[in-house]
Amino acid sequence: MTSVNAPGLAPWRDSARTVGERVESLLAEMTLEEKVAQLGSVWLRNGPEHGNVAPMQDRFDQAEGLDEQLAHGLGHLTRVYGTAPLSAAEGAARLRKLQELVVTSNRLGIPAIAHEECLTGFATFGATAYPTPLAWAATFDPGLVERMAAAIGADLRAAGVHQGLSPVLDVVRDYRWGRVEETLGEDPYLVGKIGAAYVRGLEGAGVIATLKHFAGYAASRAARNHAPVSIGPRELADVILPPFEVALHEGGARSVMCSYTDLDGVPVGASADLLRRLLREELGFDGTVVSDYWSVPFLASTHQVAEDDAAAGEVALRAGVDVELPETVSYGAHLVAKVRAGHVEEALVDESVRRVLRQKIELGLLDGGPLVPDGADDVDLDSPRNRGIAAEIAERSIVLLGNPDGLLPIGPRTTARLAVIGPCADDPRTLMGCYAFPNHVLDRYPEHGMGLPIPSIRESLALEFPYADVRYCLGAEVSGDDASGIAGAAEVAAEADLALVFVGDRAGLFGGGTSGEGCDVADLRLPGLQPDLVEAVLATGTPTVLVVVSGRPYALGAYKDRVAALVQAFFPGVEGAAAVAGVLSGRVNPSGRLPVQIPGTPPISPSTYLQPPLGRKAEGITVLDPTPAYAFGHGLSYSAVEYVAMTTDVAECPTDGSVEVRVKVRNTGARRAEEVVQLYASDPVAQVARPVVQLIGFARVALEPGEERAVAFGVPADAFSYTGPDLRRIVEPGAIVLSAGPSAGDLPLRAAVRLTGGTVVLGSKRRLTTHEPPARRPAGPARAGAASG
Repeated sequence: MTSVNAPGLAPWRDSARTVGERVESLLAEMTLEEKVAQLGSVWLRNGPEHGNVAPMQDRFDQAEGLDEQLAHGLGHLTRVYGTAPLSAAEGAARLRKLQELVVTSNRLGIPAIAHEECLTGFATFGATAYPTPLAWAATFDPGLVERMAAAIGADLRAAGVHQGLSPVLDVVRDYRWGRVEETLGEDPYLVGKIGAAYVRGLEGAGVIATLKHFAGYAASRAARNHAPVSIGPRELADVILPPFEVALHEGGARSVMCSYTDLDGVPVGASADLLRRLLREELGFDGTVVSDYWSVPFLASTHQVAEDDAAAGEVALRAGVDVELPETVSYGAHLVAKVRAGHVEEALVDESVRRVLRQKIELGLLDGGPLVPDGADDVDLDSPRNRGIAAEIAERSIVLLGNPDGLLPIGPRTTARLAVIGPCADDPRTLMGCYAFPNHVLDRYPEHGMGLPIPSIRESLALEFPYADVRYCLGAEVSGDDASGIAGAAEVAAEADLALVFVGDRAGLFGGGTSGEGCDVADLRLPGLQPDLVEAVLATGTPTVLVVVSGRPYALGAYKDRVAALVQAFFPGVEGAAAVAGVLSGRVNPSGRLPVQIPGTPPISPSTYLQPPLGRKAEGITVLDPTPAYAFGHGLSYSAVEYVAMTTDVAECPTDGSVEVRVKVRNTGARRAEEVVQLYASDPVAQVARPVVQLIGFARVALEPGEERAVAFGVPADAFSYTGPDLRRIVEPGAIVLSAGPSAGDLPLRAAVRLTGGTVVLGSKRRLTTHEPPARRPAGPARAGAASG
């Protein structure tokens, strides 16, 4: 370690000093221009001929004069690797050159933070494209997601990247929204647990995780991207915010990205109430708030709450946006002029600069070491380690929705005639989300292919069933109105013993796909002519297995009772084809569970499972029935698991206490299974309308044939809290009903616990997650829940 008194060493470069001392010494040395430069960014992006990878990218002229942009320093370098198809060596060389330019161009030699997208892995050429986040959530396996994030973080750091723009913590409110695939589902508890696991993995690798999109982005009107959000403060507090709170307190995220949307008329990027009072004062966040791409100038151009770009910069800084991404439009010279004119206090600038400098020091950027690791040129971004994790997530995420006649598994040695039909059967791009590099960027560079080996489902089926007579027919594209292939597909199906039909999505951006950013839909029918294709195959009478490979849940009620089996795969990534084939053959025992419901009918305005009584089916009140085809948490396996009994360690629990819940399950089948035991709570009488059931805990449990296990949950009373009429979050005395089972729609075990004592008003230290308790402690008489069928 360098000595504090090392002669000639600037104090901010002395690693023996505290971070705070280094920040303050550097801040005192900086001019106003140098300070403001730390709040800006540069993106050397591809030309307009290659299309947009961010909203309205083509409306912003590429900033000219790189030397001028770097003269006083720079906060962030934007997507040096992820903008065009560069090899790892080319990306490292480019980043090394840019960092050298940044350091030598500013008086104090301060490097930039390099950030990249990492929603489904490092979004760069040749890097592993993991399953989409909706698939992570379907695993109900935080430990596995943390391992994946650690691998992604290790690759980012090895390449010289310091910050990753992930995870997405938006809670799904309407399945028609194009970005459902990027989310962790519709339940705030699940989103928080999986999101915090991802954050731990990324931050543990030394990469800053960025929570997005704070807050309310997914609750837009009619599920339209960037549309206004009109939700009440209770929905914001009880549904939207908890995942961010958990990811901050249990994950340790150091950055938050503000949302594009306006919330009740106030754009998030202009809301000091959200970014300063709520995020910083109430939730205790002390990291950096970064803007979503161009959300600062959008305050003028799309929200119209600022007169021009310069005014937008002032509004955003006052609201609490520290760093403007992806390039400096509204900060920079505009912000310097505002301070010089007395319109903005320099102290506001200093607040944000302190946060940026602290992170640069924490990242080691001022310690004098290489800014891009020496091995960056040779890093393997699609390593066997990555592939193994990607395969494990893909296998654990696939959901067997229905198998009424036990047709699945088919068995790998089958000699049957198999008809393989549908647009997702032979197109590897249908396995990946919109932020996977092959779909995100390479669609605009067709000469580069996909950049890494990605087998199609058809290819994997040929390997999985070597003795079968496999015949393929496309039938119809994912989208479009060409029906010419449907009759041929029906003929192939009619001649087969079994039809395997693969339908769903092809992800893209801003209308370039059926799922993805800017690809919102009017209803939840399968895209294009795929419904016609499915009906044509069903009409042949050949037993049909319908496999949906998609980024959102589609309405499958019309097929539920007419297919031999039904499988859901949420964009399972580069190893997804083998995982799907393995589930069909039986090599993989499916264990995925639904992080979103599967709707019954397309036209009903979709609603998630978190509904009060009047949000459920209401005969005599309305003819519309929102009952899903498959409930949240649902998923089958090739082995039956029985829910045997449920007990609590106490019959009464203080409103500031906790209760231990034990759920006993038994594998009654003939093969090993992994069951996701789910624990829900109901509040029969409350001061506001509460969800009929709400997830408060889950555990993935491995069970050998015949094995019985008791799963323990340590539930804090805070888990039963809600936002009361006065908008304070409370735990109040009264009865709570606990229930356990394989889904929100199938809860055979119940137990009641009475909360006692006074009403507790919770502060920012509330405990929102359930943990496995320590060794069982002596308590009052155990209370057994009634196990009902």
